[in-house]
Amino acid sequence: MNSFDTFSQLHQNSTPLLLGNIWDVHSALLFEANGYKAIGTSSQAIAKTFGYEDGENIPFETLFLIAKRVTEVVKIPFSVDLEGGYSRTIDGIIENITKLHAIGVAGINLEDSIPRTTRQLQSIHEFQKTLSTIANHLNRNNMKVFLNIRTDGFLLGMETALKETLSRLKSYEEAGANGIFVPCITQSNDISEVVKATALPVNVMCMPTLPSFEDLQKLGVKRISMGPFTTMYVHKRAEEAIHSIQQNNSFSILF
Repeated sequence: MNSFDTFSQLHQNSTPLLLGNIWDVHSALLFEANGYKAIGTSSQAIAKTFGYEDGENIPFETLFLIAKRVTEVVKIPFSVDLEGGYSRTIDGIIENITKLHAIGVAGINLEDSIPRTTRQLQSIHEFQKTLSTIANHLNRNNMKVFLNIRTDGFLLGMETALKETLSRLKSYEEAGANGIFVPCITQSNDISEVVKATALPVNVMCMPTLPSFEDLQKLGVKRISMGPFTTMYVHKRAEEAIHSIQQNNSFSILF
């Protein structure tokens, strides 16, 4: 079974796939060593690691080099957060996906909002066209890439977030998505509505008020992501240690 097939199957189990979101190559190895079945980049975590703000500010070439090294050292399926595609043209997005596929990446995240000065949600028609063109290109060229499609109504804090999300699911499903990602959705009733509205596996993300893993399984969620929060936790602990060393003139906190 190839990496894509393995990754796809992980979205069909009764227990949701817990995806380890990495920020560098070493963190990828840590997740693998601790028994995680698959990993993926967090765009924010990767950006912060290299001193950029999130929102496609890190050069695609830098993201690609990280992805290449991860695929060289990690055996479990690996997905890359491609944000809006790192291009404003469909051909450009396809070129980036092709490069990632060539080095063994099993899947990508692609989102329906564009990180401009303020993040803007694309129209359903516009994004469906983009997604359909990408999916058709992959099929024609026998390129197996798991397209996890992120819809950003909840992330943007829209008052009509559930309605907006539900209105997009069928279009994305018909256009060739393999999964649906709804970051920042936390209410059980909302999650249940989204799961019922699509045949695709639904992905949710770590949030302070996210239901327990057990409850998410009961709701039918198939993938649970960490987003940047593991990275933020690591950085917070590092900051505390750095502060302690200076204040106490001692390395004791490290041991």
